[in-house]
Amino acid sequence: MPANKAWTLASRPQAAVSEDNFKLVESPLPAPRESEVLVKNLWLSLDPYMRGRMSDAKSYVKGVEIGEVMVGQTVGEVLESRIPAFKAGDKVLTQLGWQLFGTTKDPIKIENTKLPLSYYLGCLGMPGMTAYFGLKEIGQPKAGETVVVSAASGAVGSVVGQLAKLWGCRAVGIAGGKAKCDFVAKELGFDACIDYKAGNLMRDLQAACPKGADVYFENVGGEILDAVLRVMNPYSRIIVCGMVSQYSASEAYGVKQLRQVLVNRIRMQGMIVFDWRDRYGEALKALAGYLAQGKLKYRESVLEGIENAPQGLIALLKGGNFGKQLVKLA
Repeated sequence: MPANKAWTLASRPQAAVSEDNFKLVESPLPAPRESEVLVKNLWLSLDPYMRGRMSDAKSYVKGVEIGEVMVGQTVGEVLESRIPAFKAGDKVLTQLGWQLFGTTKDPIKIENTKLPLSYYLGCLGMPGMTAYFGLKEIGQPKAGETVVVSAASGAVGSVVGQLAKLWGCRAVGIAGGKAKCDFVAKELGFDACIDYKAGNLMRDLQAACPKGADVYFENVGGEILDAVLRVMNPYSRIIVCGMVSQYSASEAYGVKQLRQVLVNRIRMQGMIVFDWRDRYGEALKALAGYLAQGKLKYRESVLEGIENAPQGLIALLKGGNFGKQLVKLA
C-alpha cells in the first residue's frame, strides 16, 4: 500500500517565503470514515492567497497552524467511498491541500470529464469564478468602457481581460516582461498590455488609456495601484482581488494617490469568491460555454511531483509563473 506524502507548515515566514518554511512528511494512507471519501490527488493548485494562510494575522479565514498540511485546492480520483452519491473512479474537486491522498466529507463531483481536469483549478475553477464575479458584480462593466487588470497573464487576470472583451469593453493589461505582454495582447486579444518592468509605467498607462479607466481589477497593489489611480475616471470601480506585491513585504507600501478615490468618487471593494458560492453553477456554465466556443484561451505552468510544490509557490509569489500555476501529482 502506498504511503501518503504531505507538505506541512514548519515555520511562519517573516518576509519572503523560503523552502525552510515547509516540511515534507510521510504517513500511512488514511481510511475514509462514515460519510467520507478517500481521494488520490492528481493536480494541486498553487495560488497567491496561500502566502496569507501561512501567517497568523487575522484574515477572512483561519491560517494554517504549524504542523498542519498546507491548504490548497485539488482535483483527484475517488479510491474508496462511504458516501452513497460517490463511487470509486469518480473525479472530484476538493480542498485537500498539499498531499497525495486525503479524506473529505465535501467532494464536488466533476460531471464533464471530457475537459482536462486541471481546468477545474483554473479557468473553470476558483480563478475563473473570481474573474467572472469580480468583474461582473463589482466592476459592473458597460460596453465601451476601459477595463484595466494587473497580473494580466495570470490565472485570474487573463480571464478578466477576455471577459471584458466579450462584454464589449476595451481591455488593458499590466504584466511583467515582453513575453507575458505579447501573450496578453497577441494571444488573449487585449487591446494593450503594459510591461511594468520597462520603467515607463505611468507614460504607457496614459497612452493605453487615452480616455481614462472605468474599471480596475487589482491583483498586485503597491506602485501599480498608485499609477492606475491616476488614470481612473469619475465614478469608476476598483475590484481589490489581490495584493501580491505586498504579501512578502517587510514594510507595507504607503499608497500616495488615495486622494483620487475622493476626487473621482471611485468605488473600491474587496473581492472574495466565496461570497458567490451559491452561484458557482452560473459561472461554470458561462465559462465552459466560452471555452467550448473558442472564445476563452488559457495557459498553464506545470511542475511535476509534490516535492516541487514549495519552489512553485515561491516562484509564483515572485511573478515567475506564466499562466495558472499547477503541480501535477500523478
